[in-house]
Amino acid sequence: MKKFSRRARVATGGAVLAAVAVGTFGAVSANASAPQAAQARPAAVKSSDTFTSTHLSVSAATEAAEAVLDAAKKENQRVSVAVVDRNGNTLVTLRSDGAGPQSYESAVKKAFTSVSWNAPTSELVKRLETTPNLKDIPGTLFLGGGVPVTANNAPVAGIGVAGAPSGDLDEKFARAGVAALD
Repeated sequence: MKKFSRRARVATGGAVLAAVAVGTFGAVSANASAPQAAQARPAAVKSSDTFTSTHLSVSAATEAAEAVLDAAKKENQRVSVAVVDRNGNTLVTLRSDGAGPQSYESAVKKAFTSVSWNAPTSELVKRLETTPNLKDIPGTLFLGGGVPVTANNAPVAGIGVAGAPSGDLDEKFARAGVAALD
């Protein structure tokens, strides 16, 4: 390996430092102009291209879920309850002490199914006779126990209950949650 003279090493080092300095200056200069670019206003959307929807608050969802657990407790039932918003996003889930492990996911799916079709899941089960492929839609569960929550006849949430011995009981408890919101 060839050794460079002291003079060559100093010259090479100086060139490298100069290149780093120029690069740093360029980066600083580019960042100095960034705030102007960041201040560019995005295109405004016309209000006619938007809509407003109504959603259930978390406190109301919690109130409904607690009413479900109270109704189930009066009948010595251990259930899970889920309340989802208009878009099917989970707002609240609660479980009775001793509720079965499968009941949590079932409650969420029943709530999602009821708000998606704005109908109780017990009603939707009947639709499977004529349209059996409905049950293949991801995230849905066509068993009694899900009811929609509406405002001005439009769905704003869904309540799903699972864990009682029958879908009829699950739905009865879910309706107690809706009643608590009146």
